[in-house]
Amino acid sequence: MAVEMKVAGIAIDASSHTPIVVLRDLNDRRAIPIWIGKAEASAILQALEGRKMVRPMTHDLLANFIDTWGVEVEKIVIHGLKEQTFYAVISTCKGEIKKDIDARPSDAIALALRLNAPIWAMEEVISEASMSVNQEADVAEQEAFKDFLDSVRPSDFTSG
Repeated sequence: MAVEMKVAGIAIDASSHTPIVVLRDLNDRRAIPIWIGKAEASAILQALEGRKMVRPMTHDLLANFIDTWGVEVEKIVIHGLKEQTFYAVISTCKGEIKKDIDARPSDAIALALRLNAPIWAMEEVISEASMSVNQEADVAEQEAFKDFLDSVRPSDFTSG
């Protein structure tokens, strides 16, 4: 069984300084942290903020290609977790032809955000990787995390 998820935001791992995309179920009960690269974090933040680049970046190019050729991204599904590596597919269709395309979750999420496609995770992945979202958690900590999400920008992840 799969559960629809939403991107809650990007966080930074305190020890490794690696970006993490945080997915939450639609009831805000469980969250999945997925460690990702800086470029992918930037691409996800760009889509979340609705910012358009002067020239298309890789995920924009793929979205343009998909639109131009009349392919529909029905959904992305995070379907596996092996040795701390998440696995995803991009479920596509063109007419009656349906294809699942293997993808890194971060790339699939960046594409889904650009194409307004739903993001799903298999229940077994959620059970293994999720953290409970405690509604009674410290309000100050929640506000600090929200402030961080509101202030972080893609340029925070670029070197130079």
